[in-house]
Amino acid sequence: MSFMPWSEQFILGIDSIDKQHHWLVDATNQLNEQIESQNPDEAVVREILEGLVDYTVNHFILEEDLFNRLGYPESDAHKSEHDGFTREAVKLLLEFEKGETVTEEALEFLQAWLVHHIMRVDRAYVPFLKEHGVK
Repeated sequence: MSFMPWSEQFILGIDSIDKQHHWLVDATNQLNEQIESQNPDEAVVREILEGLVDYTVNHFILEEDLFNRLGYPESDAHKSEHDGFTREAVKLLLEFEKGETVTEEALEFLQAWLVHHIMRVDRAYVPFLKEHGVK
């Protein structure tokens, strides 16, 4: 069983966002596999962390662009959540690059943040986006 199994509950019904969420969950699981292994491959861990940072930034840009184009009223609060996660993901990558190991606590943060963000924060914008024709 994976660290963070993909669940049908994560599906928001907006294809591009659902695919990106699935990628983020998969990357979190790949990172967990490396951390839990006897000999984590530092190059693979670095690649996963860099991918998480890049991918989340691009994912957030997609969401925020939709919000701006459609006038989503909770855009500022949502962007604030994105900014907080981006800071933490970059911090995790920089700490790793300085020689620190990625801890289970860091993985639990990623997991908790993704679950909360998808299930609560992102789910809140679905009716608004669907009313504006986003699929």
